[in-house]
Amino acid sequence: MSEPKRPPADTDVEDNEFATLFDELQQLEQLVDSEDERQQVRDAMRAAADSQDHEPATFGRVVWGFGRSDLAEALLGSLLFGIPMAVEGGTVDAGLHIAQHPLYLAATVVIAIGLVISILYVADFQDVRVANRILGIVPRRLVGVTGTALVVSIALLTGWGLVEWSTDPAVVYESACICAVAFVPMAIGAALGDILPGN
Repeated sequence: MSEPKRPPADTDVEDNEFATLFDELQQLEQLVDSEDERQQVRDAMRAAADSQDHEPATFGRVVWGFGRSDLAEALLGSLLFGIPMAVEGGTVDAGLHIAQHPLYLAATVVIAIGLVISILYVADFQDVRVANRILGIVPRRLVGVTGTALVVSIALLTGWGLVEWSTDPAVVYESACICAVAFVPMAIGAALGDILPGN
């Protein structure tokens, strides 16, 4: 005699339960008096986030904190999106073009950061919660993701000889512009790599 099949769990209900739990824990974090109590609430939030790991869902999870595994995921996503930029000659051409137009350089960087913010905090792939802001303002995940993409773009393009960091300021500026062009897809890849596994 075979066992009766269980109905699939309603993932929307579970997702809402986790979101509600995090809302309540964040409110509690604001209400407690001592730093020890705040740390206990943060530990509870971390435990709640970790408890989702046994579920097979990729989307709709609560994502909280930014650790080594998140950094590794951002690095992998950045490389996956960045290697084609490093082997494509158009990256250098685009970088030299924006070097002649400083407003285009500024727009490129602002758009890249705006896309990362949109992926992490606006586009509901995951319910991304901010933990431990830097200086009480900047989310660690935003700094971690964009910083990873920036370091990877500089290291990869330098290592493969596409940019040069000489004493000539004009050459350094052009190299920075080329890295800025590669930074855009690398930042997108880092953001997606970080949040899509749902850790």
